[in-house]
Amino acid sequence: MSQLIRTLKSHIRDEVIKKGGWVNSHAHADRAFTMTPEKIKIYQEANLQQKWDLVDEVKRQSSVEDYYRRFSQAIELMISQGVTAFGTFVDIDQVCEDRAIIAAHKAREVYKNDIVLKFANQTLKGVIEPNARKWFDIGSEMVDMIGGLPYRDELDYGKGLEAMDILMDTAKSQGKMLHVHVDQFNTQKEKETEQLCDKSMEHGMQGRVVAIHGISIGAHPKEYRQMLYKKMKACDMMMIACPMAWIDSPRKDEVLPFHNALTPADEMIPEGITVAIGTDNICDYMVPLCEGDMWQELSLLSAGCRFTNLDEMANIASTNGRKVLGLL
Repeated sequence: MSQLIRTLKSHIRDEVIKKGGWVNSHAHADRAFTMTPEKIKIYQEANLQQKWDLVDEVKRQSSVEDYYRRFSQAIELMISQGVTAFGTFVDIDQVCEDRAIIAAHKAREVYKNDIVLKFANQTLKGVIEPNARKWFDIGSEMVDMIGGLPYRDELDYGKGLEAMDILMDTAKSQGKMLHVHVDQFNTQKEKETEQLCDKSMEHGMQGRVVAIHGISIGAHPKEYRQMLYKKMKACDMMMIACPMAWIDSPRKDEVLPFHNALTPADEMIPEGITVAIGTDNICDYMVPLCEGDMWQELSLLSAGCRFTNLDEMANIASTNGRKVLGLL
């Protein structure tokens, strides 16, 4: 059995190489490797929304040199695995200001002959509050892709849809792709992917919007999921799965369809939806045990979704990643 597993692993890796190498489509490299044994209580005791602000400690204390060191460590980890393109969100807000993105551009110059780097602006502070909006506007000029987290503005102000409008307008006006965190809490209460589809059509952004995570999709009944996939296909929306980041989704007492806390790639891909893969957070407050291992991410997605189409697995790890990063 172990020989069979090694053979399949080798086959998929060979196919990925033929398709141009691995692609890590989504990460937060500026915060990589910031978890320590002394800080593990943050992960154990705080929920995701609380951690959005608890990471201010790291951001406030980090210099350009600190950020550059973390970027370099994450980039070299990717290169060592054969990753040829790497998309990462970068914090640009009133806490860290532009220190992280300055370091990111320095890293891109240093590693330009080894890997393609694409940056999106992380919006942990939202885009509604005036100071947060100021830094969103500054950041949007310094990145390759516009990044978003509309749930932050929904949580704080009940204005998630307004935040999506701001994200769409900015991406469209600058001619950039839009990458948006959606449906992260594994519950039927969330319908952010559907909302993002509707906003994509409203703003004429078909084929330019990428949803990230989509964990709550699997919590919905099959009829809803099938309707959603048709919407996603109609607006050519792509999806990035980050399996290690969400397999630890906490238990709930809600009555839901039986599912894993994973992006349902097994249902999306047959519907013609492009699914790519990313590591998300690497050894930080959000996901302390993620080692940034691309094979681990792909194999977890495959096993968790019972999806063993070998050709499509190779596409998820390579070609599809280039599509979501605007490289194809």
